[in-house]
Amino acid sequence: MPVSVGIGYDSHRFGEDRPLILGGVEVPFGRGLIGHSDADVLTHAVTDAVLGAGGLGDIGSLFPDTDPQWRGADSIGMLSTVVGMLRGPIVNIDVTVICEEPKLAGHRAAIVSLLEDVTSARVSVKATTNEGMGWIGRGEGIAAIAVASVDIS
Repeated sequence: MPVSVGIGYDSHRFGEDRPLILGGVEVPFGRGLIGHSDADVLTHAVTDAVLGAGGLGDIGSLFPDTDPQWRGADSIGMLSTVVGMLRGPIVNIDVTVICEEPKLAGHRAAIVSLLEDVTSARVSVKATTNEGMGWIGRGEGIAAIAVASVDIS
């Protein structure tokens, strides 16, 4: 089975008066992430990884933050659009969220379930801290990195 692999990365700063959405799931927390869409850093990283594996460019080209159409957009909907553009099935998605807080263990199953439903792929979601270093360590925001593989046979 010929497989193509893509990598995705995204980061967003925390802001007040916004919900925190990660992997399409609202995570109870005192702050949310700032962005043009819903700022779902996890789903944005996955979307870029899937786009890379499919040879389809990047999230900023398809859903530019200069286009008012995408203001407040649901990132799961954007991922669903990208999945529909692929010529083959997604085989695997592996994503790591990097943040000091909130803890994601209690939300991981819901995130995995939603992403598996949208992508029809095996999904692994992990979380780690930045050990107090840098902007993530200071609690200024969240980053995520993802890898996706797509069957291109």
